[in-house]
Amino acid sequence: MLMFEQFSCRGEMMFETIKKNLLRIQEDIAPCKPRIIAVTKYFSKEAMIAAYEAGLRDFGESRVIEASEKINSLPDEVRKNSTFHLIGHLQTNKVKQAVKNFDYIHSVDSIKLAQSISQHASEIDKVQKVLIQINNANEEQKFGFSKDEVFEAFGQIKKLNSLEIVGVMNMAPLGIPEEEIGRLFSDIVQIKNELEKKYNCNLKEISMGMSQDYKIAAQKGSTMLRVGRKLFE
Repeated sequence: MLMFEQFSCRGEMMFETIKKNLLRIQEDIAPCKPRIIAVTKYFSKEAMIAAYEAGLRDFGESRVIEASEKINSLPDEVRKNSTFHLIGHLQTNKVKQAVKNFDYIHSVDSIKLAQSISQHASEIDKVQKVLIQINNANEEQKFGFSKDEVFEAFGQIKKLNSLEIVGVMNMAPLGIPEEEIGRLFSDIVQIKNELEKKYNCNLKEISMGMSQDYKIAAQKGSTMLRVGRKLFE
């Protein structure tokens, strides 16, 4: 019996939609096999359960308070067998709750934020997995370290005891040519490689690619695709 049968026929419809869309995405990115993070920030708990039934185990959220309530209201099986990713900008006054509820924080965009995450993680004996957000397009409206800033900042963040830097995160600008998106994504991979070499570390994850550019991201080496509307609509 499917878990969402306790809900309405709408759950069945969502399940079929997600299953069909997931298959299409997997075909689009083959033979690449990055992790697909279902971005559920605009979708209900019911949609999350339907996505779980369709085989997804990674869920991305942007708003800490609303996401925490949603996560903690999920059935035990879904909550215990899923991985939760905070992919939106994190304010320091919400760090404590974010550390409590999320397995990965993709949006470390300042040393101050990293220090706060490490402090709150240490208080609950947790080593928080984080990704460093890089704004290599230098968009004023977006957060993230510039290409010049990230190399020094990485060294300081790496010293924090209750953080594990597992990779880097990037968001390409909207409305630019595919060639430029590809160039920016390739640049992120190069930055990741240079950070590994400089600091003698292994950054396993590259979180880049969303509904509008996941194909390009997969081709360029993304290990985590953050997909919302292309899965649920």
